[in-house]
Amino acid sequence: MGSVYQAWDENLGISVAVKENLFLTDEYARQFQREANILASLRHPSLPRVGDYFTVPNQGQYLIMDFIEGEDLRQRIERNTTVPDEEVVLIGAAICDALDYLHHRFPPIIHRDIKPGNIKITPEGQVSLVDFGLAKLMIGTQQTTTGARAMTPGYSPPEQYGTAPTDPRTDIYSLGATLYASLTGAIPEDGLARATGKADLTPVRALMPKANRKLAATIEKALAVEPDDRYQTAVDLRKALLEAGNLERLPEGQALVSPPPYLPPPEEMENTGILEPASFNSSNEDPMVVRRLSLPVSRRKRRRRLAPIGLLIAGLVTIFLLIQPGVSNTVFGWIVPTPTPSATTTLTALGEITSTSSLVQTPITTPENPTSTDILPIIQPQTPEPENTPVPTISPTATPTRVGGSAGQLAFSSNRTGSMQVWIMNTDGSQQHSLTNLPDGACKPSWSPDGNKLVFVSPCKERKDRYDGSKIFVLDVANETAPYPLPVPPSPAEDYDPTWSPDGLKIAFTSTRDGNPDIYVYNMSDQTLLQLTDNRSVEKYPTWSPTGTQIAYVRDFSYSQLWIMSDTGQFQTRFAVSGEINDMWPNWSPDGNIILFSQLNAAEVPWLVSLRYEDRNTTASTRIPPRGQPDVGPVAQVDISPDGNWIAYESWPDGSNHDIYLMTINGSAKMRLTTDKDFDFSPAWRPVPGS
Repeated sequence: MGSVYQAWDENLGISVAVKENLFLTDEYARQFQREANILASLRHPSLPRVGDYFTVPNQGQYLIMDFIEGEDLRQRIERNTTVPDEEVVLIGAAICDALDYLHHRFPPIIHRDIKPGNIKITPEGQVSLVDFGLAKLMIGTQQTTTGARAMTPGYSPPEQYGTAPTDPRTDIYSLGATLYASLTGAIPEDGLARATGKADLTPVRALMPKANRKLAATIEKALAVEPDDRYQTAVDLRKALLEAGNLERLPEGQALVSPPPYLPPPEEMENTGILEPASFNSSNEDPMVVRRLSLPVSRRKRRRRLAPIGLLIAGLVTIFLLIQPGVSNTVFGWIVPTPTPSATTTLTALGEITSTSSLVQTPITTPENPTSTDILPIIQPQTPEPENTPVPTISPTATPTRVGGSAGQLAFSSNRTGSMQVWIMNTDGSQQHSLTNLPDGACKPSWSPDGNKLVFVSPCKERKDRYDGSKIFVLDVANETAPYPLPVPPSPAEDYDPTWSPDGLKIAFTSTRDGNPDIYVYNMSDQTLLQLTDNRSVEKYPTWSPTGTQIAYVRDFSYSQLWIMSDTGQFQTRFAVSGEINDMWPNWSPDGNIILFSQLNAAEVPWLVSLRYEDRNTTASTRIPPRGQPDVGPVAQVDISPDGNWIAYESWPDGSNHDIYLMTINGSAKMRLTTDKDFDFSPAWRPVPGS
């Protein structure tokens, strides 16, 4: 009936999925267009969105929508046989949230095709419900949809075969069947067969005796043959799942479930179909085959046979290199070349993408030996991912690089004493103590280039994008004097996000002096104030380039975008092209070759990426750490050490406790510096005092 492709949107600079309908009868064409209309109206973090829809006469219909990376639940079940109880609860509750949103649309939307293959798990461990090809709108007393009625045996309830109208409880049944398959590794008995007395449902605990009793009972109730005996709403099912998992709510700010491993391209994957029989059309003799890439598996089997030989050869080469004098250990780490996307639109069947690669190497100083130089590749993005071979990583000792011959220090913001204040500590987390004690709170510190002074904002009650009524203060840390206001022209507006220029003569900051948040620069030598931006968009988070001639900042325009401009506000241009992703908290590397920044999607869990200056205004950003290496959790408000080797950042891996962490510039050797139960954020490396 059709195909799904991965493509590159040149206008937005993002990967998209292109769904093509080749079955152009009036009935199926209307059904395909209805899918486009349904998806175009959706705005939910667990649902894809449509970017475009068009028809090429006598060729096909095309639907452009979000491309969701990761694995589907079918692949996870086939890979692990079953899914742990805890993840079944979390996946089910997340899909219930999406169903509750769909069922309360006006008119309500019934998905009608929930099964493991239509639930995606992203590399960030989030869950999405996809494929609305069989969805219907419940308009008035409508009992059928104008398109084909299709079923997937084992996952479709009896009414979907035509015994009764489909309604929100149809999705409850299909989700229950999906969770049953996830927990047991087996498809439940077919709904129609059960309704006609030809089969009985095998209890969950008959297949998995150690399964959670409450979870098993919840799934079995969702699978009731009669709709009135099931949970009546997605909210009811969600509540029962959370109770079974002893949870009050879904965790926030972290991966919902374990992220998938690297997935090989589809041409290397065996299409066993164990957990998903093909959907079929009850109103037409032609089968509605599950849209799935299915290619010969002989190549994968050959690779399996050759794998031991390849590992033996690799091992011998590794031993040979290790015994050679002068070979750096880091030769074996981080080298994962990844191609940069083509500058032209490429519509390629999933699994058939090919491109060239580039690898840029930058010398770094290791914590073990500050004078030695190893090689740290800067990884460029690739679609698809490289081969799933183990990538060795270097684990530096848990001692941050010493700066200028003395232990480094970090300023940060914390409310551990009851109000938000500016604190300081050594880069091993020792000697934590407060620098301020202002009644209205203080936060967002930034050091002068000589390491003697700090600027910060007050009042500050909590971390925000905009600090109501705030002003910028200066604190002379070296002389331990009381903080004093930055002598900018007085204004009732708020000033915040201060950052010191590399020459120590200017401070850039965000201000609402002109009504809208814009970027300003205060020159302390001549006491002048210059407004750099004057747009209707919100501008925020300014940060200086190492030369002091440019400023990177964030502009809110539909999504938060990363921009750069000169220090006088000229040549404003977009730095990173990220599509429908929020770019936040930029920070320049000390050599000015790279900007690090966080990205956030609708799930609001930030991850870290880098983009080379020479690749500006492109999509060639690189994730840190690279895919395939251990995840470090959320990464927000990064600050790079003066030597360029370490990153201080805010993180909350448990979903709630925000603390300050360190890791190397490539995302390894993660260390937690603060452990207080209250909120720590906004770390700032202290330059060597007096330098």
